[in-house]
Amino acid sequence: MIHRPTRRKFLQGATAASVGYWIGGRSTWADELALKSPNERINIASIGIGGKGDGDSDQAAKYGNLIAICDIDEHRLAQKGAKYPRAERYTDFRDMLDEMGPQIDAVTVSTPDHTHAVATMMAIRMGKHVYTQKPMTHDVWEARQLRLAAARHQVSTQMGNQGTSSDRFREGVEVIQAGLIGTVREFHVWTDRPTNWWPQSSEIKARPPEAPVPSYVQWDQWLGTAPNRPYGAKFYHPRNWRGWWDFGCGALGDMGCHTANLPFLALKLGYPTSVQAESEKLNPETYPAWARIVYEFPERTGLPAVKMYWYEGHQDGKVVQPPQELIDKVVTEYNKVLVSRGDKRVADGKKVGLAIGGSITVGDKGILYSPTDDGKEWELLPAEDYYIYKAPSQTLPRNPLGATSKTMDEAHKLEWLGALKGGPKPMSSFDYAGLLTETILLGNVAIRNGGKKLLWDGPGLKFSNAPEADQCLRRQYREPWSL
Repeated sequence: MIHRPTRRKFLQGATAASVGYWIGGRSTWADELALKSPNERINIASIGIGGKGDGDSDQAAKYGNLIAICDIDEHRLAQKGAKYPRAERYTDFRDMLDEMGPQIDAVTVSTPDHTHAVATMMAIRMGKHVYTQKPMTHDVWEARQLRLAAARHQVSTQMGNQGTSSDRFREGVEVIQAGLIGTVREFHVWTDRPTNWWPQSSEIKARPPEAPVPSYVQWDQWLGTAPNRPYGAKFYHPRNWRGWWDFGCGALGDMGCHTANLPFLALKLGYPTSVQAESEKLNPETYPAWARIVYEFPERTGLPAVKMYWYEGHQDGKVVQPPQELIDKVVTEYNKVLVSRGDKRVADGKKVGLAIGGSITVGDKGILYSPTDDGKEWELLPAEDYYIYKAPSQTLPRNPLGATSKTMDEAHKLEWLGALKGGPKPMSSFDYAGLLTETILLGNVAIRNGGKKLLWDGPGLKFSNAPEADQCLRRQYREPWSL
């Protein structure tokens, strides 16, 4: 049975469980989740069950009872419902939370970006523990509100940048914080997206022709907070929404919370002081084909000011990347490491070039290079440093499942739910992830403001030199939606 939209009332007064911290043995809390009888397990509801939401809901269901599922696509509901026949089905998450709130303990949110905030906020206010896909929100202002609300309601939260839960990622954070690459004053982050992932400028700059809404799609619910517009067959749902200003956050929103995560966490970054962007000429519908963004961060206790350089997309047929001199240095040393390791990719004199997405953290003694989008792999450069590398003292807890790239996504859910059973506080909980998301999304604000250097007043949630840019921090929701 599918529950169609009926009521819009928020439930009030739900009591949140306290957020757990690391106690006891390495796997005690994991066993607590997995071995409980159905009556003792956490009850989970999933909002958005297609695409990434398919895996998010399945992985969460390993450690709890999936008792409710919600999606605007009834075909998806039917497929997931066949797998979880006891889960109630809904096409409107407001009805699901309204009607089943007393039974639900935790919620996953895996919708398009423009509805992350409203779904997540409703769950938080009801005292539900929430796992929300990256980027945590569509707008800077929304990220701030969710961060504050999560702290106020004391719920366990986690953003879906799953690389955070891999052992290798956490060791990389420890390497930088232990000073193995020396003092860091800059890092570079890039992605080739959106190329070959979703259409946007310069391929698409205008809305598609109107098409009939499929009978199984609840189009008004999909639009959610966004301005009303006609359905466009395969241009928005199920997966091509990311390149549209109204729905997604472009390449920066898609990959920034992954790729910038390791250096951002390791360097203990907070609010930037400024952000400035250059990009392809903008159009009102889709994100640009390429962009370069510079963030400046102030000194922190015992740490110098830092610049973050972001590069995305293709310009004149080439991937927008860090300066060639830096690339040459990294590639040369990285290939020495691969040769010493006997990597088959460098057999017969072959050479591995710079990854199509990754990060380079530059210290005055060395470099930490991650040739992956999420920090789950990295190398210490120059090669001489790699040869003599000894892991620093462990300062961060390890996840029982987080040792490999194959398990880290499930490990991310396990850590979120494990916090309810005495596990560590989730490392990408909203107190951290909200600040990371705010920072990343400021880049899109800079893109929309034509190359001007914007001075950011983080505590005040405004620009000190460009009040006209403040309007890009927060969208006007379509009625009757509100946060």
